[in-house]
Amino acid sequence: MKTYWSTNEGLHQLTEWQPNCWIQLTCPTEEEQREMEERFSIPDYFLSDISDTDERARYEYDDGWMLIILRIPYVKEIRSRTPYTTVPLGIIHKRDVTITVCFYETNMMIDFVSYQQKRAEGFTDYVDMTFRLFLSSAVWYLKRLKQISTLIEKAKRNLDHDVNNESLIGLSRLQDSLTYFNTSIRGNENLLAKLKFKLQVDELDADLIEDVNIEMSQAKEITNIYSDILESTMDTYTSIINNNMNTIMRTLTSVSILMMFPTLIASLFGMNLVNGMETSRFGFLVALIISIGVSGLCWWIFRRRRLI
Repeated sequence: MKTYWSTNEGLHQLTEWQPNCWIQLTCPTEEEQREMEERFSIPDYFLSDISDTDERARYEYDDGWMLIILRIPYVKEIRSRTPYTTVPLGIIHKRDVTITVCFYETNMMIDFVSYQQKRAEGFTDYVDMTFRLFLSSAVWYLKRLKQISTLIEKAKRNLDHDVNNESLIGLSRLQDSLTYFNTSIRGNENLLAKLKFKLQVDELDADLIEDVNIEMSQAKEITNIYSDILESTMDTYTSIINNNMNTIMRTLTSVSILMMFPTLIASLFGMNLVNGMETSRFGFLVALIISIGVSGLCWWIFRRRRLI
């Protein structure tokens, strides 16, 4: 989808391109990509790099064009191994042309447009817009981290009642998501530090950069905290599972030993040998009493030593 936005005195949608407007490409088709490349002579590999889900946060210059790629949070609508992940957002600029490209429809970009319309101030230039996108990404990392925290607490409550595979797998998936978040936030921080010296930053941009640094530092710190909590939680429940397994195996072993004595006694009296009980009508009763007595004694010993 292609949208033209006027960035002067607020954000207003346009019907066609105008110099210094913002072109927003969301999930662009091949036809829209070819149109952008042919109309503005954008390097063809710019869009292909942005479409790569594993593309790292970076910037690049080519023939007067500047490409900035930052990683933004993304929630997968379908069930997947990593419900929370990150995707690349590309910013392409040259003179009076500014294009943002994202091959995924994200809540962050929808909220960014809505917030800028309510703000009714627009952008002073593409530098201001770039750093505001950085700020929005940091804010949305914090929002997603709050959701992950809620899911962690829910999984822990379920595990307190019943240690099951579903909750443990859910925690493992959240751990994967936090790994993606941590890597992407660090990449965005490094990119921001480089752009401060590459772009024409004025006093207002400097204040905005400081805000971005604060939000990103907070997001990175929270991500590390949740990662440590998840790692500790997984280790704890792994130890609980192992301990429960040891308890079950110890109980089964004790029961097997208790059952061995009646089997042994019955085998001795059941052999076709002279034992003095062949003609006694109390032979079965004697064997039964001995079996119960020996088994009871062993049970008492096991209980005293807490083996059962």
